Amino acid sequence: MKLYAKPGACSLADHITLEWTGKPYEVQLITAAESRQPEYLKINPSGAVPALVDGDFTLTQNSAILNYIADMHPESGLGGDGSAKSRAEINRWLAFANSDIHPSYWPLFGATAFLGDEAAIEQTKAAARQKLRGLYERADAHLAGREWLADSRSIADPYLYVTMRWAGKVGVDLSGLNHLAVFRARMEADPGVQRALKVEGEAH
Repeated sequence: MKLYAKPGACSLADHITLEWTGKPYEVQLITAAESRQPEYLKINPSGAVPALVDGDFTLTQNSAILNYIADMHPESGLGGDGSAKSRAEINRWLAFANSDIHPSYWPLFGATAFLGDEAAIEQTKAAARQKLRGLYERADAHLAGREWLADSRSIADPYLYVTMRWAGKVGVDLSGLNHLAVFRARMEADPGVQRALKVEGEAH
């Protein structure tokens, strides 16, 4: 498997997941400029990361890639215990990270700059921060008494962790969310997470 990723982007979740499988893989880090080049657009026409190439099979879309990695390495347990309930619970929290939290960051990443009105742009950013705070409060409450989002470590955990790394960079307040803080510390103490961060130049 070969993963195409940008340092610190949502593709870091896939990078961590590949580390957790314990199996060989490749990762190619690309820049924003490289993601728009014809060579990469043949792999992912949207010019986005992640993209995964496994032999003659190319896959895009983060949640699809994470599920594929889990299915290709069932012994890792990252896709649950094999029951429908276990997988559904994992995908519930994967969707929470991918479809609720991630898009809520878009105004903070410049998606509303087209408005051309600084006051209006700031309003969208303030609304995004408020929404994200509420979403993280839900995650924090869920993690009370838990080590992981689902019953065991899964493909959902790296995605939530990656979004938490963005929070401090764009002014999203995570103060007082102690269960999330413990979760982040657990992730950052993990050797596989540390290896992925080091390769991407994100280790501190």
